[in-house]
Order: sequence, then C-alpha cells, then structure tokens
Amino acid sequence: MSYKKLQIWELSRTLVIDIHEMSLKLPTHEKFEEGSQIRRSMKSVKSNIVEGYGRRKYKNDYIKFIIYALASNDETIDHLETLFETKSLTDKSLYQNLHDRLQTLGIKINNYLKSIEKRHNKFD
Repeated sequence: MSYKKLQIWELSRTLVIDIHEMSLKLPTHEKFEEGSQIRRSMKSVKSNIVEGYGRRKYKNDYIKFIIYALASNDETIDHLETLFETKSLTDKSLYQNLHDRLQTLGIKINNYLKSIEKRHNKFD
C-alpha cells in the first residue's frame, strides 16, 4: 500500500491546492505574510503524513509525524480564521468550505492516530 491510498493524504492534497489558490488571491500585503504561513502549514500537514507513513515500521516515529500533521492542521485552521477575522479573506462561502474541510481532516487524522496507537502493524 502507498500513502497515496490514505484518505487523510488525499484530503490534505486537495486542501493544499485549494488553500494555495485562495492565498494567491489575498491582498498583496497578505500574500507574503499570513498567506505564506497558511501555505506552509497546510503543506506541512501533507508532508508529515507522508513522512510518518514512510516510518510506519517504527511505531513511535509514525505516531510522532501523525501528531505533527494534526498540529499543522490546527495551525492552518488558525491562519484561516485570522485571515477571515481580519477581512483579508472576505469570501464567506470559501472560508466556510475550507474551514469545514480542515475540521473534517483534523477529525480523520485524530482517528487515524488512535488506530495507530491501538494496533500497529509494521507493514500494510
């Protein structure tokens, strides 16, 4: 099995693309401040899922990187909320769509983490 078959990876991949596109439409001063931060934190979610999967033979490493992914997801939510609250992101439906998807991803990452902690198989 490949990390590309993980639902959390696929959700994070589509969010990376959509958040990247959203951030490039922000006001100029935000593209390089909060826009840069939200792009990096979202990309970190996906990358940590991949790195954790690559270390799945080692349970503690696997767990550590999935926790990093969860933390980066929380960071991304915070950046998104900041953009909306400061009115740099004014499209309410876009904000709500991204926020809901990030919340869902956080729940799924957390459930995935619990399953790793509960029963860890060295290889799928």
